[in-house]
Amino acid sequence: MARKDHNHNRTSTVEREKISAQPRLHQKAPVIQEYGTVSHMLPLELEEPVRLEMTEQLNLLLADSITLRDLYKKSHWQVAGPTFYQLHLLFDKHFGDQVEIVDAIAERIQLLGGIAIAMAADVAETTRIERPPRGREEVPVQISRLLDAHQIVIGHCRELAKRSDDLGDDGTNDLVVSDVLRTNELQSWFLTQHLVDEPLVEAGRPRLSRAG
Repeated sequence: MARKDHNHNRTSTVEREKISAQPRLHQKAPVIQEYGTVSHMLPLELEEPVRLEMTEQLNLLLADSITLRDLYKKSHWQVAGPTFYQLHLLFDKHFGDQVEIVDAIAERIQLLGGIAIAMAADVAETTRIERPPRGREEVPVQISRLLDAHQIVIGHCRELAKRSDDLGDDGTNDLVVSDVLRTNELQSWFLTQHLVDEPLVEAGRPRLSRAG
């Protein structure tokens, strides 16, 4: 009986030694899933080749959306001039919308069994949006740069919406059309109206005709 109690106490001591409140720092191990792959045997009724293609395309869209998101924050911080207040708020509002888009795309990639691109260096290597200078640019250039980025995203959305529909990936199709495409179209419309050359305080007078 004493021997049994001794073994029990020894086991309890070993178990207590394994449990510790001390943080285990600097841990490293091989990745559990490589980028560019998808998990097998997911109950989604979507074949693996379809999920591979969709996650690849969604990661392209994600990289561009992350870049566009950050471009809005850069513009928000650096905007200057008579329209500072309006654009400062508008850029931050659009930034917030893009944050939600980025999260939705990343979640869709993970749901399909893939790996969402995440780190800035990887995004910079993947995005098709032109990198802006570090310095401050004039407002018309800031807006034009944002519109160019939106155009890239919108064009890809239209292609991906059609492709996902052809492959029967209704979830990706709904995300791309309902969330990404429509938000980017709306934001583009708001931006374009700031590039209309209209007088601010006095209506333009019609020019007199020189004929006759």
